[in-house]
Amino acid sequence: MTSYEKVRIDQEMRVFALKSFEKPAFCRNAEQVRYYSTEWRAKIAEYESQYNFVPAWAYALLEEYLSTETMMLEKKTITSL
Repeated sequence: MTSYEKVRIDQEMRVFALKSFEKPAFCRNAEQVRYYSTEWRAKIAEYESQYNFVPAWAYALLEEYLSTETMMLEKKTITSL
């Protein structure tokens, strides 16, 4: 894979993320975060299988969604006790 292809894939994923998702910090609840993380996981899997390449920041974004979801669920659990 050439560096040009990697840049193109990186840009495609950035545009998709900006158009399709809210930043984890702006999500209202854990269900919304879970939806975005599921969709993003599917997009990562699609690019892995199709191009055998995913930019590192894509995994970092997924981790951010997952940690935000965990934090929201912990808050929900604490407030419901």
